[in-house]
This record gives sequence, structure tokens and C-alpha cells, in this order.
Amino acid sequence: MFAIAYSNAITYHVDKIGEWGVGSGEWGVGNGEWGVAVTNNQPPTNNQQQTTNNQQQPTTNHQPPTTNKQPTTNNQQQTTNNKQQTMIAIVVFDIDGVVRDVGGSYRRALADTVEYFTAGAYRPTPVDIDQIKSEGLWNNDWEASQEFIYRYFETTGDKREQLQLDYNAIVAFFQSRYRGPDPDNWTGYICNEPLLLQPNYLEQLTLAGIPWGFFSGATRGSATYVLEKRLGLKSPVLIAMEDAPGKPDPTGLFAAVSLLDQPPETEGGASEREHGLDKITTVVYAGDTVADMYTVEKARLLQPSRTWVGVGVLPPHVQQTAVRRDAYAETLRKAGAAVVLSNVEELTPLKIQELLATPFG
Repeated sequence: MFAIAYSNAITYHVDKIGEWGVGSGEWGVGNGEWGVAVTNNQPPTNNQQQTTNNQQQPTTNHQPPTTNKQPTTNNQQQTTNNKQQTMIAIVVFDIDGVVRDVGGSYRRALADTVEYFTAGAYRPTPVDIDQIKSEGLWNNDWEASQEFIYRYFETTGDKREQLQLDYNAIVAFFQSRYRGPDPDNWTGYICNEPLLLQPNYLEQLTLAGIPWGFFSGATRGSATYVLEKRLGLKSPVLIAMEDAPGKPDPTGLFAAVSLLDQPPETEGGASEREHGLDKITTVVYAGDTVADMYTVEKARLLQPSRTWVGVGVLPPHVQQTAVRRDAYAETLRKAGAAVVLSNVEELTPLKIQELLATPFG
């Protein structure tokens, strides 16, 4: 959960807790280049003029007028396809549980941390972790670890105000498990996270003219590790822990959308917005927790001019039994999910179009 660029990563983050600035770091839109197909409007040839004249006279041997088209290159065809389908919605993804499986990494580090700070007396189960996440308040796993520790000691008769938990120590221990003991050479649980989507899925969204990016409660270092090092993405739009308040506050979602809602340029270099065309009004946010769905609900309240669609994604660890899978899906629906998917790659361009045809809010 700390950017690699800082050798004293833990100290840096603790100093920055509570200071939010969307402008930190440089972002680049990760959905390729948009363009506008330019038609080849040539003056009519003599043959075309003759064809027009012939059309004015009745004839039993009518032939359609010919056009003087130049061969279409692959790039031109790509541009035309993008233009025809462009900008139907913006899609923003959560990362943990959506892009990568964190059942054996973040959640394992959380359980290790709670077990350590309760002197081995209590280790939360996966169901325990799902339960606290369902409250919609503990998207941050460091804070969830601390909350578990507090709740354990309350069961033994201690009061929170009497406990002297060192939050920085909790974070440091968690990171030593998740990232590894060396901040410059990550060897922890993060190295073994299974990927839940592949780059060609994102390429399909790009070809359909759908801008995409990421808003996650993970640190920028952790998020960049999976997006750039594991998936090979080039500077995708990313709003991470250091950039905005934690979910369900929608500030980070708004920031990601603002970066993605950049219209393509028309011929002559002017943007479509300068020509009076509207911005994208529909935003789809795909996440795996109640906090993700609550984020969409709050976004809908604060920016009602857009259509906000929450898409629930079932993390792998809840799909081991049908009972648990169905219960988790119902929890996401109750929190506001318009649809619940087993894997994020089911959120295809066609599925997005189907969602747009459904009224929300």
C-alpha cells in the first residue's frame, strides 16, 4: 500500500493521512486515442454529373450513382468504428476483488495483523471479514484491522479509550506481510495475487469507444504494481488512496470521471464539446463491496445530472459455495448494485448498452 518511489514509505503515508489532493502524480487516459473519420468530399466528376442528370429522367435501367472513395486504411476504419460507437458511457473499476484476487493477500495480511495484535487470541475468518466489509465503513484494510482488534478487546471487557493501539504500528505490520519487509523489493503476498481480467478485455472497451479507468482504496504503489507491472498498462487513469478520501465518499470517483470525460477532437483540432456536443452522462462503477455500491449511491445524490450505475462483482472467495455466493450477491443488490456479475469481464460493451436501457435512481 505504499508507492515504491519512497524508501520510507510508511512514514510518508502516515504524514499524509487526511490530506487529499487529486493533483498528485500524472495521469494519462488509458483508453487509447480517439479520432474522427474524415470523409473524402471531392467535387463531382463528369460521370457523376451525368449520373445525376440520368436520375432526373425515367429509365428502366437505373444504376446507382458512383462515388469517388479512396481506399480505407486500417487506422481510418478503426477511427470510424470508434466514432460510430464512441462515448456511450464511462466505466470505472475498483481494483481489489475486481482486477485482482486479494483473498490470499490483503485479507490474509489483515488476518495476520489482527492475530498478531491480539497475541494469537483471535484471527478473523473470511466470513468475519466479509461481515465487517458489509457494514460499508471499512473499505480500508488497515482501519478494518484496527477495528477488529478493538472489537476483540471489547469482548474481554476492555474499553476502546483505555486501549493504546498504535495505528502506525498496525500499518507497518500489515505492510510487512502484504508488501514484504523490504519497501524497495516487494516479496510479500502481493506478488502472488491472481489476475481477474486481462488486457484484451480493456482493449475491447477501447475499441467500443468506452473510456475506462480505476478508482481504488489501494495505495498508488500497490495499484500501480498490478496495473502497470502485472497487466502492462501504460499510465492508466487511476485515483488511489493518496488522492482522495476513502469510500463511500465519491470524491475519488468524481476525479476519475473528470479525467476520463475528455471528448475526442474533431477535424481542425477542436473538441466535440467546443462544438456544443454533450459530455458523457452515464458512469458505470464496478466494485465488489458494499462500500463500492454506497459510493455510487452518494455520487447519484451529489451529481444527479449524470446517470450512475453500480455493478457488483463477486470476488472469488465468496464463490466457493452457492449459498455463500447467493448471499453475497444479495448483499450487493441491497446496497444498490444494478446487476451482480461473477467476473468483471462479463461487463462487455453489449452488457453496458443493456444497462443504459434500464432506468436508475
